[in-house]
Amino acid sequence: MDQYEQVTAILAYGEICDHCLGRFFGKRSHGLSNDERGRGLRIAHALAANVPYRKSSGTCWVCGNFFDNVPLWADRVVEAIRGLEFSTLLVGCRVPPLIAENEEMVWSDLSLSDPEPFKSEVNREVGKAVSARTGKVVDFKKPEVVIILDASGGNVEVQINSVYFYGRYQKFERGIPQTHWDCRACKGKGCEKCNFTGAQYLDSVEELIGRPVIAAFDATNAILHGAGREDIDARMVGTGRPFILEVVEPKKRSIDLAWLEAEINRTADGRVSVAITRWADRAEVETLKSNKAHKKYRILVEVDGEISADEFANAVKTLKGVTIFQRTPERVAHRRADKIRERNVLDIECVGQQDGKFIVEVLGEAGLYIKELVSGDSGRTVPSLAEILKKKALVTSLDVTQVEGAKEGE
Repeated sequence: MDQYEQVTAILAYGEICDHCLGRFFGKRSHGLSNDERGRGLRIAHALAANVPYRKSSGTCWVCGNFFDNVPLWADRVVEAIRGLEFSTLLVGCRVPPLIAENEEMVWSDLSLSDPEPFKSEVNREVGKAVSARTGKVVDFKKPEVVIILDASGGNVEVQINSVYFYGRYQKFERGIPQTHWDCRACKGKGCEKCNFTGAQYLDSVEELIGRPVIAAFDATNAILHGAGREDIDARMVGTGRPFILEVVEPKKRSIDLAWLEAEINRTADGRVSVAITRWADRAEVETLKSNKAHKKYRILVEVDGEISADEFANAVKTLKGVTIFQRTPERVAHRRADKIRERNVLDIECVGQQDGKFIVEVLGEAGLYIKELVSGDSGRTVPSLAEILKKKALVTSLDVTQVEGAKEGE
């Protein structure tokens, strides 16, 4: 079937607009809009059939004259995005089932090889109209705002994509979890045990950083993605822990990062401190979280019974370079898979004493449980310092001083 025969067959279905007629051949040539292509096909068909040219009139049986309302849809979008700060956008749409069925029937009946779907033209034409009205740029890869048109209901849905920035944080106060914890009793709903806050702890590193960020960006939430985790009773000092903060649904975007860093540090009031390096993106989150960074710790170890400094230091040295077999610790067994992990002690040294306890610095492979390396966790960690000393040994305080291997980027 040649093009003349295909156009004849399409016109025989019923009244059709130039947009839809041209779209059935949309990928056959470039440089014309579907509206222009359809008009040209209609004129060429009339000349070939030796009949008067007749403009499209009435209601298109394929789309219901949807494209007559492109300006109206653009107005709806402009109203929906009013008050948002952004520079790039992308328009999408939900196609009514009847329109999808109509065009797919023609594709199938006539074995059309170059049609453009209704959805593609809607996205392009409304996107162009919105861009012309607002001066914003259409971006197919990383739009800051995505607008979804509900072609059936006439509604517009706006999806504001997150903003991300990269930095390092220090935590100076023990007892603060890394991220928000819902109350164990009510699962975040609010009850007497949590004073109806829904939180197990009033503050977290995530919230101490996130609260001023949410206010600055006029956002709905802020999610901390850290390079590993530290225990609630551990401090994060030294060079700090790499993190990416995801700012969810920000109405503002042009925030100065130097000002933001100062504002976070001011409101965190010495409990948490951040150094913000740069803007980041979603792809970096997975890279950061999957990076197996080595970590350095400074711990205080208490030993049950008399022991000399030399004896202790020599016992510590025997763990250097050793592969440790650790069954999931009892303290986290309720939330992690029960299995045996192999982790290496890259470096370990006793560097002094404090209040009758020993100061130990440990550089461990990612995932090494430091408390259990010392205590043995009732035989679940082998070997352990307690096993070597043949005495009970416990970590009484733990500080993370360095997280190595995390990609800083530029």
